[in-house]
Amino acid sequence: GRTGKPGPRGLPGEAGLPGPRGPPGEKGDLVKSGFPALTASGGQVTGALSATALTSPKIAFYVGLKSPHEGYEVLKFDDVVTNLGNYYDSTTGKFTCAVPGIYFFTYHVLMRGGDGTSMWADLCKNGQVRASAIAQDADQNYDYASNSVVLHLDSGDEIYIKLDGGKAHGGNNNKYSTFSGFILYPD
Repeated sequence: GRTGKPGPRGLPGEAGLPGPRGPPGEKGDLVKSGFPALTASGGQVTGALSATALTSPKIAFYVGLKSPHEGYEVLKFDDVVTNLGNYYDSTTGKFTCAVPGIYFFTYHVLMRGGDGTSMWADLCKNGQVRASAIAQDADQNYDYASNSVVLHLDSGDEIYIKLDGGKAHGGNNNKYSTFSGFILYPD
C-alpha cells in the first residue's frame, strides 16, 4: 500500500549531555548601559567603571578602637575588621600607601565625657594635618569628632588619626570609634 500522512508530533526527548566548550569570543569594547552619567558620548565607560578601576588592586580597611587614649598621641585602632591588602598596621595605627592614587578616608572618634573638656582628632598625612574635628563636653556627656577626606597618596605616604588633646573612648568591641579608608582611583 501507500504511505499514509505523518502523525502528530511526539513529546520532546530528554536533554542530552552538554557539548564541548566553544572557542573564546573576540574582546569587545567595555560598555555599561543604564548609567548615562558615567559614559562618554561614544558609550565608552569612564570614571569609576573604567577598565583601570575594574582591574585595580583591592585596598580597603575598617578598624575600631578598643582601648581608651588621651593626650597627644596617634590613635592605634586595634580592632581590625577589614584590611584588604594589609596596608593598615594596628601596632602603629597607620595606613601606609603602596599603590599611588586617590583615596577616601573617614574617622569617627567618641570623646569620653564627664569632665567638661574638649577633644580634638586630626587626620594626618605624613605628619601634616589634612582634616580636623572637635568634640566638646558642654553637657557632661559624650560627643563625636568626625571628618572625611579625599586625598592623593604616593607610595610610602602614611595616614593616621592623631589625638590632639582630650580623651578618646575605646569601647571594647562596640566600635564607637572607627577609622576606615579605601582606594578610589589608582594612578
